[in-house]
Amino acid sequence: MRRLPLLLLVAVVTFAPVAAARPQALVHQSGPLSGHGIKVTAKAGILIDARDGSVLWARYPHRRLPIASTTKIMTAVVAMERLRPHDVVVIDKSVRRVAPITEGLRPGEKVEAWKLFYGALLYSGNDTALALAIGAGGTRAHFVALMNEKARQLGLKNTHFRSPSGLIDKDNYSTAWDMASLARYAMWNPRFRAVVRTRVKRVPWAAPTYAKIYVNKNHLIGSYRGANGVKTGWTTNAKHCLVASVRRHGVSLIAVVLGADDSYADVKKLFAYGFKTAG
Repeated sequence: MRRLPLLLLVAVVTFAPVAAARPQALVHQSGPLSGHGIKVTAKAGILIDARDGSVLWARYPHRRLPIASTTKIMTAVVAMERLRPHDVVVIDKSVRRVAPITEGLRPGEKVEAWKLFYGALLYSGNDTALALAIGAGGTRAHFVALMNEKARQLGLKNTHFRSPSGLIDKDNYSTAWDMASLARYAMWNPRFRAVVRTRVKRVPWAAPTYAKIYVNKNHLIGSYRGANGVKTGWTTNAKHCLVASVRRHGVSLIAVVLGADDSYADVKKLFAYGFKTAG
């Protein structure tokens, strides 16, 4: 029997089709979950082990709800992937027309991107979010399209963004599950982590402002041991929304509550349970 040349055999092996590996979900659940006797004021919520994305507790985790300024987590994620810290953003004239809460950015100002990230994630300036959107995406509409494309890439199946700020509730929604997935992804970025774990940031500014002081609206930072992120949100329709992260003794947890009356009490209950379960 005639043998095939060695080169031909190698070629056959080299060009054999290989199945693509399926990406692992950012958040996953194995088996049914009970309420574990935990009562929260939120319409929906979730607690995950941030180390592997496993769900420890959930209440209506796939319910679509408005998410208010927690939207700015995605704004920061997309903008950080397109802007370096010292890239200069020229403030567009449309930024002045944004409804409160604003930090009073002036059209034509030239601001380094790193300053805007603190303004968006700590102070939660709606004008700052729009400035980042235009600086990173060219136009508001293009940036919002980038936000929704990123949501699809991350597997956020029940998420849609309408604005970079979250000020508009209509068609700006997500779920506790998707927001936990987004937060877990965002916290992998060291630039993002450095901002959201900061309680107070003093930032030099050009005249006539000279300096700004941003105080983190996430009241867990500096008051709850191990708290290191991530973002608050509120509108009349969305009520209180909170995406929170904490790390103690090697255990990392992420909790999300949407539509809450008392978001801080809710996540503290979830964290207490999480440390008993995942510790």
